[in-house]
Amino acid sequence: MQKIIIAEKIMKSFSVGNERHPVLKDVSVDINEGEFVSIMGPSGSGKSTLLYALSGMDHIDSGKVTFNGSDLSVFNDKELADIRRTKMGFIFQQPTLLKNLNILDNIILPAMRDNRKNNENIIKQAKAIMTRVGIAELEKRDITQVSGGQLQRAGICRALMSHPTIIFGDEPTGALNSKSAQEIMNIISEINAEGTAVMLVTHDPKVAARTERILFMRDGMIVSEMHLEKFTNTNMDDRTNKVTAKMREIGI
Repeated sequence: MQKIIIAEKIMKSFSVGNERHPVLKDVSVDINEGEFVSIMGPSGSGKSTLLYALSGMDHIDSGKVTFNGSDLSVFNDKELADIRRTKMGFIFQQPTLLKNLNILDNIILPAMRDNRKNNENIIKQAKAIMTRVGIAELEKRDITQVSGGQLQRAGICRALMSHPTIIFGDEPTGALNSKSAQEIMNIISEINAEGTAVMLVTHDPKVAARTERILFMRDGMIVSEMHLEKFTNTNMDDRTNKVTAKMREIGI
């Protein structure tokens, strides 16, 4: 299976006053084409920092991250932004949608930037994706007129507009109730089943249990890894119990 992301001995620290505090310590990890990966660990363990480093959203101090065979360090900020916009998708805990645009316009905005002459096709594509995730009737709504789960679906639509190689999610269900969280995970799982790689940061064992591989972090390092079989709705409790047992075993 082809590796789409290769991280080698990456280090990242942040300044607090006059001191540097390490957040990632010599982390190496590969992400395969079409893989479904989650990252778990206590607050401050480096989960989100690792996701931002692998996606080129944050610069690393040392080490190397390659995406589709290209070293991300050779690109400037504009080039990295172009890669993220055209090759990657992002889903955050709080969708970053613009208040002055309706749902449809928020979804198509990044794609319009790259294809100004294909407005009709972009809108058609967006509406098809909205239908798929169950928000077709919300296209003219303002973002203040829909629920958190519906906003997250809109964020997924926007992430899918560029047909990304990988989707990164930072606690994508963290602000949702259990029913909405399950619905969002169903959509993400379907996207992954169609061949798009997914990497999620989560604190929720039920979310991690839906993935194929779990990276457990503590103190800026990957301290353990867990591999699961392909998810089916019938083995949710068993998978969740295995994840929570592993968390207890390694003390996170």
